[in-house]
Amino acid sequence: MQKLFLMVIFFGIFSSCEDVIDVELNDALPRLVVEANLNVWENGSTSAAVRLTTTAPFFDNNVPFVTDAIITVTDENGVVYLFNYTQDGVYVSNIAVQLNVDYTLNIEYKNETYTATEKLYTVSPLEYIEQRDDGGFSGEDIELKAFFTDPAGERNFYFFEGLSERGDELDVYNDEFFDGNTIFGYYLVEDLAPGDEVQFNIYGVSEAYYNFMFILLQQTGGGGGPFETQPATVRGNIINETTPDNYPLGYFRVSEVSTLNYTVQ
Repeated sequence: MQKLFLMVIFFGIFSSCEDVIDVELNDALPRLVVEANLNVWENGSTSAAVRLTTTAPFFDNNVPFVTDAIITVTDENGVVYLFNYTQDGVYVSNIAVQLNVDYTLNIEYKNETYTATEKLYTVSPLEYIEQRDDGGFSGEDIELKAFFTDPAGERNFYFFEGLSERGDELDVYNDEFFDGNTIFGYYLVEDLAPGDEVQFNIYGVSEAYYNFMFILLQQTGGGGGPFETQPATVRGNIINETTPDNYPLGYFRVSEVSTLNYTVQ
């Protein structure tokens, strides 16, 4: 009987620990989130896309896409490019991006105007991929290095992507300590196997974008999307001209891109 009595007490204690606790969080007003990129690829083609979403409550897993904004990019010569909505918050246009030309992004949304100005930053081409089969902490993982040579005597900043179905790796570099030398972007994800396809991209970026992404990637760990929920607010280069305190999140970037595809051996 004593054993049965003790079991009843313990069951009651553990059952009481299963009560649901409601956590009340203060919900801030939604802010506009902007991912705006003008890219010039090695073959001379260009891509221009702006993805608009808004912030959402912390426990909300749905992405609130913005579908009714008016977006244009105007170059310093007065040529205006209109963006057309496609899906999932993405607007696209066809822009002939040129060197040494300022491009101004303009977004009209909910009676407010958002702007940012950038110019094209060039990049060194990716040259080759080096594979090791004894990488990682276990010494049994496949690791890849994508090499490029930094131009000597000039300050350069880079945004690097390694993309595959196994996972994405993002990083940023500045050439303060490798000016004029060959350097690599590093790619290591779990379960990478022979036959997997990996796409490497490297973008020329401004120092301001480098600083912006460096902070974001410190918060996210370098994997996944840098514009997911962040523990702290990181301001980009986009300004709300109508209501400055209602500033957006995100960045407007104009980059030359080098890309290299690799099949894991």
